[in-house]
Amino acid sequence: MGTKGRTQPRIVCCAIPIARAAGKVLVVTSRKRPNNWVLPKGGWESSDVKLENAALREALEEAGVRGQITRFVITIPTPSTIYHFYELDVASLDSDWLERNERRREWVDYAEAIKRLEWKKELSQGLRLSSLAPSR
Repeated sequence: MGTKGRTQPRIVCCAIPIARAAGKVLVVTSRKRPNNWVLPKGGWESSDVKLENAALREALEEAGVRGQITRFVITIPTPSTIYHFYELDVASLDSDWLERNERRREWVDYAEAIKRLEWKKELSQGLRLSSLAPSR
């Protein structure tokens, strides 16, 4: 993926939705690749003001997730995109959300989430650095 005419990399904010008590992460299917799984993520908009707000907005739009950002995880720069990852402790899931007809969502354990995200190395890397990752 190139810069699509941009002179600066795209800023993408990514939520890692966590059900802490269960030790699970919520993944959603990609709209472009419906057989692939992703974390809720999307471009930062100036109306978001803060990067964390973009992660919250994307989680709500893509997965119907409500909760609070509890931890900044990492920033991963690539030539075309700068990814900012945030842990989101999930308080509730809406049954009716913006992209419900375009995506599936599923709670999975850490190991399964890593497997599903492996196709997109930035996503699996962000999750590997989260507090859900097993201690080394």
